[in-house]
Amino acid sequence: MPNVALGSHYEEFVRKQLESGRYNNASEVVRAGLRLLEDHEAARERWLNEEIPARYDELMDNPGLGIPAKTVRARFNAKRRKDAAKAK
Repeated sequence: MPNVALGSHYEEFVRKQLESGRYNNASEVVRAGLRLLEDHEAARERWLNEEIPARYDELMDNPGLGIPAKTVRARFNAKRRKDAAKAK
């Protein structure tokens, strides 16, 4: 396995993790990160391959569950305006 260049941001992150005492070496930090990525990717695959098709089938069986695109756009725009007002 080749060495990996992390860049200064992640090198600093690894250093802080080591200083915290939670990890004994950089390899442990990287393995912990890879386990989280692996879990995230597995959850994403489940979502794409199981949850989305199930929701699609549910919607096809009962079209009344759907929300019109016009309503979705209006809700999105209202939220965007509200968030922009909060940011000021």
